[in-house]
Amino acid sequence: MELNTIYYEDCISNISKRVPENSIDLIIADPPFGIKFDGKGAQYNRKSEFVVSGYTEITQANYLEFSRSWLKAIYPVLKETGSAYIISGWTNLKDMLIAIDEAGFITQNHIIWKYQFGVFTKRKYVTSHYHILFLVKNKKKYYFNKVDHYPEDVWEIKREYLPGKKKNSTKLPDQLVEKLIQYSSKPGDVVLDPFMGNGTTAVASIKLQRNYLGFEINPHAQEIIDSNIANAKTLKMD
Repeated sequence: MELNTIYYEDCISNISKRVPENSIDLIIADPPFGIKFDGKGAQYNRKSEFVVSGYTEITQANYLEFSRSWLKAIYPVLKETGSAYIISGWTNLKDMLIAIDEAGFITQNHIIWKYQFGVFTKRKYVTSHYHILFLVKNKKKYYFNKVDHYPEDVWEIKREYLPGKKKNSTKLPDQLVEKLIQYSSKPGDVVLDPFMGNGTTAVASIKLQRNYLGFEINPHAQEIIDSNIANAKTLKMD
C-alpha cells in the first residue's frame, strides 16, 4: 500500500485493488448527495468559472444502490479498531442508513453539523445542517480520543468562503475534518477518503501528522488537490 497517494479513479471498483483489508484507521467520506447538484447554480452564490467541471452526481433513483456499492467496498479495508464518518444530507439519509446497516457497520452517533447558511426557500424551511454518521466495526475495540471533556453531538462550524479560488464542487471546512481526525485517529495512522473532492482530508492529515489515501473520480480536480497539498506541506515545513 502506497501511503499519501490519491488515485484518480472510481473508489467502488478500485479500493480492493489499491488498499489491503484491515489497513485503514479512519475513513472520512463526503459522497455525492443525489440532489441534482453541480455547484454552479446561482442559488449557491458563486461564480461558475471558479468551479471545475467534471463533478459526477448520483440520481435519487440510483442512490440506494450507489450507497450500497461504496459502503460495501470500504468496509473490508477498515481495521477492527477503526471508525468512519459519513457526511450526508437529509434528502437521501434513509438510503444511506439502509446501506450502512447492510454493509455491516455499527452506527454510534448521528452528529449534526450546523452551518451558517443554506439555499433560500419559499415554501419550506431552509436546510442549514448536515448529518455526520459516526460508524464503527467493533463497539468494544474502536479508538476514540476524547478531545473535549463533554463532546456533544451538535457542532456549529461555519462553511468556508473561498472567493476567487477554484474548487471541485463544495469543500468541507478544514476545522470540521481536523476535528474528526483528532477524535478518531493517532499521529501516524492512515486516513482514507474515498471522495477526496478538494483534498481537504489530505491537507488535514498532513497538518495533524497522519498518513492519507484517497480516491477522486473527477480528473479536473487534480490541479486543485495538488496545489492544496503542496501548500499544506509548505506550511508544515515552516
